[in-house]
Amino acid sequence: MMFRKKKKVNLVKEFLEKGRSVSIKDREEALNYLVAFVAMIRPRLSEFESANKKFAETLQFLHRHDSVVSNLRVAIMAQLINSNLVPLLTESGITVSRGAGRELYARLKHKLLPPAQDPSDFLYLLNRIFFKHNDYEWVEKIGQEKWIHLFELLGLHFSENNPVIMKQVIVSLQILSARVAQLGWENEITFNTPAQWQPPNNPFAVQQYLVYQIKEQVIRHNQSHEAVQALAKRLNAVLSECFQLVQHIRNETADKGTSLSQTFILFQIEQKLNRMILLLDIADADEKINLARFAKLFITVVRNENRKNSIREFLSQTTSYLAYQIAEHKGKKGSKYITSSPLEYWQMIGSAMWGGLIICFVAIFKNLLGLLQMAPFWHGFVYSVNYSMGFVAIEETRSTLATKQPAFTASAVASSLDARKSDEPPNLYNLAVTVSKVSRSQIASFIGNLIIVFPVTYLLVWLYDWATGHPLVQGEKAVQLLRDQHPWQSLSLLYACNTGFFLFLSGIIAGYVQNKINYGRIDKRLTEHPVLRLSLPANRLQKIATYINEHGGSLAGNIALGFFLGMAGIVGKIFGIPFDIRHITISAANTSIGAYGVGWEHINYRYLANVVAGVLGIGFLNFLVSFSLAFFVAVRSRGIRLKDYPGFLKILWKYFRSHPLDFIRPRKRRSAKEPTQTV
Repeated sequence: MMFRKKKKVNLVKEFLEKGRSVSIKDREEALNYLVAFVAMIRPRLSEFESANKKFAETLQFLHRHDSVVSNLRVAIMAQLINSNLVPLLTESGITVSRGAGRELYARLKHKLLPPAQDPSDFLYLLNRIFFKHNDYEWVEKIGQEKWIHLFELLGLHFSENNPVIMKQVIVSLQILSARVAQLGWENEITFNTPAQWQPPNNPFAVQQYLVYQIKEQVIRHNQSHEAVQALAKRLNAVLSECFQLVQHIRNETADKGTSLSQTFILFQIEQKLNRMILLLDIADADEKINLARFAKLFITVVRNENRKNSIREFLSQTTSYLAYQIAEHKGKKGSKYITSSPLEYWQMIGSAMWGGLIICFVAIFKNLLGLLQMAPFWHGFVYSVNYSMGFVAIEETRSTLATKQPAFTASAVASSLDARKSDEPPNLYNLAVTVSKVSRSQIASFIGNLIIVFPVTYLLVWLYDWATGHPLVQGEKAVQLLRDQHPWQSLSLLYACNTGFFLFLSGIIAGYVQNKINYGRIDKRLTEHPVLRLSLPANRLQKIATYINEHGGSLAGNIALGFFLGMAGIVGKIFGIPFDIRHITISAANTSIGAYGVGWEHINYRYLANVVAGVLGIGFLNFLVSFSLAFFVAVRSRGIRLKDYPGFLKILWKYFRSHPLDFIRPRKRRSAKEPTQTV
């Protein structure tokens, strides 16, 4: 008991009790005071939900004690005046101007061995204050509005009365301005800049000239506030033009495509422009500062310092727009798979019936190829070619394969929530209607595929038996075909999930290749190719270029899917692991082939019913996995957070209860009172 540990008193409360004041000259003491203040706000790891409550209690504490507010203001100014702010203002939260590969390498290197920090650097102090790796979580949870309230309470302001701070702000503004100008002259930007923004009106060049003039006014001549404010107003207008140009280039990527390099450059320009606007707000000789931007910078910097070496964060930020374009290409195609009227519904069934017919021949050829004596790899290769030709034939005949839809319709559904396309909040009722349309369209395509695949495949194997005098498969092989589709006597449902992933991946490949074709202007390069121009007639070359431009992505996706499905089982055999695929239409065809080989007189009909149920389960998992993955990518690439729409599931359930048949087939008539249903 004699050595009881003395309870540590928080430095903020200790200063309050003793009536002490923080000295602006004692930087270390001021830093300890800020560390102690943040410790008062910081919730425990298990109490992140109570972050807002704790913050509110701290604000009440500040309202009751003016001396604490004064000490905080002095402690913050002591750090700002005595620290190097340039790295904070020009680098924190901003990707350095280097390639995506080099940035990724740098983060990986610093993740293993963090770089040394200069104690005079303000970021070093920030890391001392927000030293826990998850501090950014509760800082973000508190929200921008409450941080604004705290900064208003502290009364922070910047003016010419703070020459040290002002000089660093101007230097930072110059650095960012030069970097924006440099990035603005990159080929990926200049080639896509319209005539109205070409030199001498290029906003990326003009802004650098205006920043130089502001520097001359503030630092060297120190002329009237009106002159600086007039320049700041002109610079604000030019920065707005820079944002317009960035958005213009992004908007054109829907038709022209984009690249990781262009995406990375636009991402960097936008980051730097946002920071320049904040610095201009400080440097415009006006003591007022936009606290909303300041609070946003504060939250961003804390997150960046906690996550500065996060590879996942970097990839998520820089590839979001590239993923967005891939999802957009898929979304445009996905709209054709969504039926609205009874006529479209029956057209979908008819289209799916043609697709099912093609799959019947694919399944027959696959089993014939299995009779060939060759090495496992070549078996997988010929299976892959067979599948690819079938999928390409379905694409060229504009027929439908049910499992190809989810990867595309998911992007179309996510587009309904896309805040980038409208300033208005999404209509959740219309989204529920869209989900019902996707559901019935998917059911229509499954029906169309299966009502053809089951009987026509059976007819084809009967014709084969009649023509050759022996069944395509018989005995144990026929039994094995049925067993492979059984829901619990095989791993068919697990393999169906593998197929769902491959369906999703082939959709990504299709979108990516189509994006590259558009961005690389492949059609124009083909028509202007020196050898092709001499060896082919101009009209034929133009047709080839147009075909590749319109169908190149689909061809790549179909061929990729064919090889994924064809090689999967062979890979499993080579490595001795349970790895294979199950595709609903191919499984349905194999069920018919197996049933004919076994013979109706030897079939247990309950067993056959279980096999058919397994085929339907395979189809459901094909759809569920493919749709879920594609929807996740489409939502993430658009920056949509599903938690922002907590009422959607309730609206969807209410719609399902009132119109359950809409999820199976379209209504023939709609009431005039019913809200307009749009996709």
